[in-house]
Amino acid sequence: MRFQHIIWDWNGTLLDDTQAGVNAVNAMLAARGLPRLDLAAYRELFGFPVKNFYRAVGFRLDAEDWDAMAREFHDRFLADTTIRLHPHALPALTGFQAAGVGQSVLSASEQSILDAMLADFGISGFFSSACGVDNLYGHSKIELGHALLARLALPPDTVLLIGDSLHDHEVAEALGTRCLLIAQGHQSYARLARTGAPVLNSLAEIPAWLASLSD
Repeated sequence: MRFQHIIWDWNGTLLDDTQAGVNAVNAMLAARGLPRLDLAAYRELFGFPVKNFYRAVGFRLDAEDWDAMAREFHDRFLADTTIRLHPHALPALTGFQAAGVGQSVLSASEQSILDAMLADFGISGFFSSACGVDNLYGHSKIELGHALLARLALPPDTVLLIGDSLHDHEVAEALGTRCLLIAQGHQSYARLARTGAPVLNSLAEIPAWLASLSD
């Protein structure tokens, strides 16, 4: 194993919550008389900072209370019954743990929400750190990533960041870590592939990808 530590993104990567995100956004759009999105359109438009995504799908942010919108989204999202772990999340976590590789979570989710979800799904024990943000705004996690990497005190090239978004690639670039993107979350394969980073269709493909690195 060439990696000493895995930094996991949470939403869309380990957590299968893309449909819940679509459902919450569509409920907000419908409440304002705006056209809804299908899953494919969502994956082509979603990104960070989330404000830009909201503008792209038609919300008039100049006429809205952004704090209230953030709370509205999270209220709808957290009540969604479709949220679950991706089917191969637990095998992936277990595989790295068995190989003696450390693991952390780096998420744009608010810290208390992240902590509660990790506990609810029974996977908190896999991680030496679970780093969330102090707000509901979905802006950036680069600064948070720098702080995590400093605590790990590992050479960046021995760390692998696994995520599902262009922003995860931006974070990896900023930190100097390797990056692996999984196209089963909030952004499409085509968008992720344009980064030049390796892209897999699901977490199930990670063991084969790791084996290919040592060929």
